[in-house]
Amino acid sequence: MAQDINQVNLLTRREIEARTAGPLIEQFIEAMGKDKALAEVDKVVQRLAGEAGAQMAQTLGGNTMEHFHKAPDMWKQGGALEIELEEMDKDKLVFKVTRCRYAEMYRELGYEELGQVLSCGRDAAFAQGFNPGIRMTRTQTIMSGGSHCDFKFELVR
Repeated sequence: MAQDINQVNLLTRREIEARTAGPLIEQFIEAMGKDKALAEVDKVVQRLAGEAGAQMAQTLGGNTMEHFHKAPDMWKQGGALEIELEEMDKDKLVFKVTRCRYAEMYRELGYEELGQVLSCGRDAAFAQGFNPGIRMTRTQTIMSGGSHCDFKFELVR
């Protein structure tokens, strides 16, 4: 009998995925070259993230920004992120991630570069899947060496 994957926190799910996908991606890089392999991985990650966003909207019973405000709680499960909320209203969610255990986990596994594709690369597509009118901007991530991750999600009309 299949278990509900949503019962497993996201940090643990990403670690399981990285331990499986990492060696596969490394093999694809060796076989087809880094740029081509990562471009193909990114296509899959974007599709899955969009589907996850749509599923979350369905689970929450709506796809308004008010519903989207609940997303960081899911992302923080298990102490995965430390977040400083900067702004939240009916059209916007702005916060700063000051600690990212996802980045720490990818580094520990030796997949720091893949972490950008497998984790950080999901965020905008997740928001779009949740509500096609939500746009994300971010200028830096901890995964890519920044001091923090700066997220701004806005509902554009």
